[in-house]
Amino acid sequence: MDNASTQQFDVVVVGGGAAGLAGALTLARARRSVMVLDSGRPRNAPAAHLHGYLGRDGASPGELLAGGRREVAGYGGVIRSGAAGTAVAADPLPEGGFLVRCADGGAVRAGRLLLATGLEDRLPELPGLAERWGREVLHCPYCHGWELGGMPLAVLATGPTAVQQAQLWRQWSDRVTLLAHTWTPTGEDRELLAALGVAVVEGEVTGLVVAGEGDAEGDGRGGGDGRGGRRLVGVRLAGGGSVDCAAVVVAPWFEARAGVAASLGLPLTTVERDGVAVGTCVDADPVTGATALRGVWAAGNVVNPMDQLSGAAAAGVRAAVAINADLVEAQTRRAVAAYRASRGGA
Repeated sequence: MDNASTQQFDVVVVGGGAAGLAGALTLARARRSVMVLDSGRPRNAPAAHLHGYLGRDGASPGELLAGGRREVAGYGGVIRSGAAGTAVAADPLPEGGFLVRCADGGAVRAGRLLLATGLEDRLPELPGLAERWGREVLHCPYCHGWELGGMPLAVLATGPTAVQQAQLWRQWSDRVTLLAHTWTPTGEDRELLAALGVAVVEGEVTGLVVAGEGDAEGDGRGGGDGRGGRRLVGVRLAGGGSVDCAAVVVAPWFEARAGVAASLGLPLTTVERDGVAVGTCVDADPVTGATALRGVWAAGNVVNPMDQLSGAAAAGVRAAVAINADLVEAQTRRAVAAYRASRGGA
């Protein structure tokens, strides 16, 4: 196996998801030496299928990423995964470029960096949510709405964005209930929900009701995987009642995976939606992905939490094009300087 500590690449891509692999593929096809550091923690791993990705609708997330890795490697790109592919920090080098340090103690030199580290979905504190995340606990109707068309859906209200979620999911089902878990709609919000036929149920939610062994998850008796007949059928309320539903809609906190960015001194920016804070991101140019630190670009969900898979991949391509242009410019400056020197400075 190659010793990463002695290797130098034109570009090191930190993150092996859609944005990182799309960027790496573009750079490899531009005949750049590229290494992808992939920690192996894709955001969409819990989902069985991906949707809305042109030409690959219904494919598994793992299948898409495996194909992307093969394509990058086919053009000479190097993929490192596991501890060797988990970047923990990066340091600017005095001579230019960066030294990227990994969890296994290895390191690799990069002329340029593309940060495509994605984000973590921080779910509301409620037993059972994490175990069913990406299957029956959801947030994006464009990813899952078609499959839940016409089914009873429950929106877990933890803030004002719950009203927008209920309004949006109403497009896929006329059986939407808003659960006033830790936030209760009032005034115009309540009127809007009533106009759409969205019922509001008062009371804190204490757990999920799952069909199958123990008939519960979240009270210590369940723990099913959402398959084999063990499916979500409702939620349990603190007052002892329950609400039937086939899926629970939540509003995660979108937390950027920004360890490497932070090590480079790149600050996080709070992301707002309709005036409500929903997460954090690395600040970067919305077109090129250029960050405030020369030589570092960022793309995908670490920059824009709202990007779906196709948007993240497109952002990776745009950043790669900008990186290649920067490398071409640097090569051109060196060529002109060498040419002038060969002619005695003329």
